[in-house]
This record gives sequence, structure tokens and C-alpha cells, in this order.
Amino acid sequence: MQQTISKSFKDIFSSTVLLFIAKVTLISVAITAILIWLFNTTLVSFVKSYLSWIPWEWLQTSGAAVATIAIAYMLFIMVLSIITSLMAEPMLITLAKKHYPDTPVIGSADVMTSLLLSLKSGAIFLLLFLFTFPIMFIPLVGAVYMLWLWSILLKKPTINDVSSLFIKDKKELKEKTKKSTMLAMIAAGFNYIPVVNIFAPVFAQILFLHHIVGSKNKDKTTLKK
Repeated sequence: MQQTISKSFKDIFSSTVLLFIAKVTLISVAITAILIWLFNTTLVSFVKSYLSWIPWEWLQTSGAAVATIAIAYMLFIMVLSIITSLMAEPMLITLAKKHYPDTPVIGSADVMTSLLLSLKSGAIFLLLFLFTFPIMFIPLVGAVYMLWLWSILLKKPTINDVSSLFIKDKKELKEKTKKSTMLAMIAAGFNYIPVVNIFAPVFAQILFLHHIVGSKNKDKTTLKK
């Protein structure tokens, strides 16, 4: 895993990846802004009703402001993850050719499948976040819980994106994705830092590429020996 993380950090700062991040970030910012503009009234009403159990009005107001910002931030992270998933294929192929030239591209991710997986993961993430929001404020537990929540956004869509290109055998895929939750949580760590969080979905894609395809190449090398 250490080698996988090391390779991924080197790739994340390559010109190919940085240009890709800039593109998906701009698209995600635009989509998030439109969604917030369209559903701002609904969002504010939900937050107010959600915090109505608090007896002090000043705390309700402060809490509503914090909660609205947090939800907007989570919405951006969700949109960024979906857009990255839908657009990552050319970047993954470029990196695979660079690191694993002997590994053929055997397929392509179905756009509708990728979209449905991303939307499903996003919906699960958003619902869990909205209804377990107080857990965030428990020291240490809240931090780990948020990493796990964010990993939901990344795990299944990213596995689908990478495996669709390089692996057909479901048993082989299951074997090579045993540590997928941990990898997704590592990538999700970027979300704790505003601005740096734009790297999280792409870093997850690259991590899974090296983890899945890299281990596949190691297996081939071992067999040849």
C-alpha cells in the first residue's frame, strides 16, 4: 500500500492530472452554484426545521448558518466526485500507459452505470450526513466517521471506473479491492482542507488504479518467475 500511495502522490502533481482537476473543478463549481441557487429556499427551510429542537433562538441562527455552509460544502464534494467519475477515463488510460504499458485496456465504463453508481453513492452519503450530523462534533469519532462517509462517495464509483477498463473477472476484482474502504478513506482525507479537497476524487481514482492494476502486474511478474 505504501508504494501505491507514493506513486499516486507523484501522479497527482503531473500536468495531465492538474489540468484534469482544473477542468472538473470549474464544472463542479458551476453546477453546485446552480443547485444552491435553485434550492436555496428549500435548503434553508430544512436546516431551520432540523434545528428547531434547540431552545435558544441565537443558537438556532448560528447553527443554521454553520449547517447551511456545511451542506453547501458537502454538496460541492458530492458533485465533484460525480463529475470526476464521469470524466476520469482518458486520464486513467494515460496514467496506465505510462506506468503499466503491458496492461491492455479491455473495456470502457458505461456512462449510465457510472452516473447511477455516483448518484446512488451521493444520495446515501447526503442522507447519512443530514441525519447523523451531530456525530461530527464527537472528538476523534466524528473525524473518522466523516472520513468513512466521504469514502462512500468515492469507493464504488471509483472501483467501477478503474475495473471497467482493466478487469473483467469479478473474482479477481473482489480479491484486488479488499482494502478499498481504507484507500477511499485515505483519499477522502483531502476533504478536510478547503481548496485541497478538489484533489480527493482524482486521488482516489489514481490510488485505485495503482492498487488494482499495479497488483495485477505484480501477479504476472510473480507467475513469470
